[in-house]
Amino acid sequence: MTLTINGDAHDLPDGMTVSALLAHLGLDPQRLAVERNRDLVRRATFDDVTLADGDVLEIVTLVGGG
Repeated sequence: MTLTINGDAHDLPDGMTVSALLAHLGLDPQRLAVERNRDLVRRATFDDVTLADGDVLEIVTLVGGG
């Protein structure tokens, strides 16, 4: 399947969940916000949300500080 992640096309195996994608990309899910097709994906559902060909994702790193 082809996903657009932060504006770039990526060819990935079919049936990946958000959690599997983040692991594949080497990203820590605790420090990220993920939007799929303009809808925020709740962290509690990362294991349950299966991605589909053509999905558009925005992955943003959360930064703390003041």
